[in-house]
Amino acid sequence: MGSKNKLKRFRENETFSNVIQPTREEVINGFSLKGSWHTLFNNSNPIVLELGCGKGEYTIALARKNPNINYIGVDIKGARFWRGAKIALEENLTNVAFLRSQIELIDLLFNEKEVSEIWITFPDPQIKYTRTKHRMTNAEFLKKYYHILKPEGIVHLKTDSEFMHGYTLGLLHGEGHEIIYAHHDIYKNYHAPEEVTSTQTFYESQYLEKDKPITYIKFRLRY
Repeated sequence: MGSKNKLKRFRENETFSNVIQPTREEVINGFSLKGSWHTLFNNSNPIVLELGCGKGEYTIALARKNPNINYIGVDIKGARFWRGAKIALEENLTNVAFLRSQIELIDLLFNEKEVSEIWITFPDPQIKYTRTKHRMTNAEFLKKYYHILKPEGIVHLKTDSEFMHGYTLGLLHGEGHEIIYAHHDIYKNYHAPEEVTSTQTFYESQYLEKDKPITYIKFRLRY
């Protein structure tokens, strides 16, 4: 994407009513929507996050199917989720918002027990050992998710990375978390949950055309 295109999207994001872009200082010093996200949606419906949402394809697809659930796509790259935000406005999806921020600040963006579910869709597996702290299912991130999730809250991980799948399963087993469902090739499992196989990102569909396995884990955090 050219720099002119990015700048255009950044400017448009600033005009979108469903895009929230706090500065890092605002988040650290007390984010105004933390604990008050219901005021943005004007209801008390459950909140579901898509972390590292990219273009927001999952956020949009889930919001279309579940109008009584509020969905928030979180990503630091606003030029990417611009598309999802624009589609949500065009379709009048009032249960969708996009939040431009770093995932490591997630516990400063949402209050304790404010979130019902978290989707992590195709994150960078950060394979190098020196990048472990950036893996979105490492032990520190899991603690942050646990903090903002309601009791019995669910986390979904969908990835094309066998490494990420295996790493996460090992960590979950080792820390005693509850693995509700796991499969190493979700589209070849006829008993797979419909919510997992009915929505695909652009890159996911390309992986499937190349017969690349897509993995999935559904789990609860227990501490």
